Amino acid sequence: MAPKAIIAPSILSADFAQLGADCSSTMDQGADWLHVDIMDGHFVPNITFGAPVVAKIRKHVDKPDAKLGRGTFDCHMMISEPKKWVKEFQKAGCDLYCFHYEAAFSSAAESPEAKTDATTSPAELIRYIHGLGLQAGIALKPATGVEVLTELLESSVPEEKPDMVLIMTVEPGFGGQKFMASELPKVQALRQRYPDLNIEVDGGLGPGTIDQAADAGANVIVAGSAVFGAKDPAEVISLLRTSVDSRAGKL
Repeated sequence: MAPKAIIAPSILSADFAQLGADCSSTMDQGADWLHVDIMDGHFVPNITFGAPVVAKIRKHVDKPDAKLGRGTFDCHMMISEPKKWVKEFQKAGCDLYCFHYEAAFSSAAESPEAKTDATTSPAELIRYIHGLGLQAGIALKPATGVEVLTELLESSVPEEKPDMVLIMTVEPGFGGQKFMASELPKVQALRQRYPDLNIEVDGGLGPGTIDQAADAGANVIVAGSAVFGAKDPAEVISLLRTSVDSRAGKL
């Protein structure tokens, strides 16, 4: 059975003057998770916010009572040294720490102030994240082929397997970009090979593009302006969910 639809509005499109209230309202309108975009100005050209903001909004949204359950903070770490920040975001209330494959061959230091010449790897980083009690996601930029994930997804070591794969359908770094349908073959390839995998898509998703993503097999849907900018966010969330669930298991 294909995994259920998970709708994860991106708070990058929320009103930052009332961020906690917006997060709470979005959950009340039917969201499953909140997608929290963390950008450092190095891995991507933009800068958003850090762990202190996550800790503040965590107070407005109940922690999930099950793995990947309702209220999950899906932290998309668009940062150049992801291992350094796992503990900080765990303390802040992150539930799912999703790093970029392209950034995973970086410093093995375990805190922002630590220094080391040692480097990490995707498998080691997933083990580390799991060891801290978090779920682990791994994201791919459009230029990265999906085949780089095969070894991880088929690992004989459970602690090295990601709980979710994120396929970017825009170039990471800014909200409001045009949806890149060219990335959907990656989603389809993953769904055909790993029918139970949580596959997330992020970038340009909304009522006009959701059917393409759902047809390809995506089940975790990130939508920013399409939800937060809607006259009726609950209606949009429901539409996204219906599109995914009506196609579940058809590939």
